[in-house]
Amino acid sequence: MATKKMAIIATKGALDMAYPPLILASTAAALGWEVQVFFTFYGLQLLRKDLSGIAISPLANPAMPMPVPMPVIVSVLPGMQAMATSMMKAKMKKKGVASLEELRSLCLEADVKFIACQMTVDLFDFSKTDFIDGIEFGGAATFLKFAGDTDVCLFI
Repeated sequence: MATKKMAIIATKGALDMAYPPLILASTAAALGWEVQVFFTFYGLQLLRKDLSGIAISPLANPAMPMPVPMPVIVSVLPGMQAMATSMMKAKMKKKGVASLEELRSLCLEADVKFIACQMTVDLFDFSKTDFIDGIEFGGAATFLKFAGDTDVCLFI
């Protein structure tokens, strides 16, 4: 039986959107699948060495459970994003959810191929030294060569 393949496009760099591509990639790799993740636009933030700036915003996120009901207007107050991020990270730690750094390391250890979109690197004036080791840089054609032959292809 041929090895299953999964391709994921990661386009978002917010805390709540950082988890799905890393969880799915690490799980598929653990199941023996060949996995590639193409990080483009804001998803490219997930490959940077420092993930401390990854945050979650309660604004325009109506499904986000809050400990107490609050009007949407409160979400725009200064400090609310930092508070929401801190609360979410604390809850994840309390529940034993792996950190982004841990999930990212698990993926690399399981031979998940991370591809940083070269066009986005150039667009945002990033340097290759801004990113973790063990990743590749390439364009859409690089990723599509693999994605076109996968069993599962996800856009996150």
